[in-house]
Amino acid sequence: MKIKVCGMTQLAQIEALNKLKVDFIGFIFYPKSPRYALNQLTEEEIKHIKGVFKKVGVFVNASEEEILHTVESCGLDMVQLHGDEASLFCEKISERVPVIKAFRLLNNDDVLYKITPYLDVVDYFMFDTNTESFGGSGKKFDWNILRDLDINKPFFMSGGIGETDVESLLLFTKQNVAKDLFSLDINSRFEVLPGIKDVEKIDNFLDDLKRMHV
Repeated sequence: MKIKVCGMTQLAQIEALNKLKVDFIGFIFYPKSPRYALNQLTEEEIKHIKGVFKKVGVFVNASEEEILHTVESCGLDMVQLHGDEASLFCEKISERVPVIKAFRLLNNDDVLYKITPYLDVVDYFMFDTNTESFGGSGKKFDWNILRDLDINKPFFMSGGIGETDVESLLLFTKQNVAKDLFSLDINSRFEVLPGIKDVEKIDNFLDDLKRMHV
């Protein structure tokens, strides 16, 4: 199972996660977020971060110019569009850089209706909990709304995933929809403070996933 750790702001913690061989590191470029990367790091610092992971920039309703500037100035490998971006906008960005389109889900959402316009224009989907803060809430949505769906696109699973969820994740991987499950996305449940991770807790979680063959 691939792992994305989002909301990173500390160089030493990023290096520690590199040693744990996480697959994706997420930097939030949404100024209203308490995990806004540029409050703690410069663009130049982010650009010079190297590791076994891909660097993902998270944006919420940003302009095309802002996104592409940040991709260049921060040396990003991928972009996560976490706002209300239209499919045509996502397609324009994906012509320049791989795109993860996030969908913030309510428990009664028609998921297939929401994702269909984006199927052919982005590289990955992400399913997260619908909150006013655009993510990082520590709250889960009902995973059962995905259970019998055929997503037909590799997706990231997000929304309040924590260290006690390993058995639930194992059950989820046995559902039909999990054939397209690409990566878990973890954030606030592994923090001491917003943007400050508990690396030991992440390490233990990764060990538990491996032990349970998730």
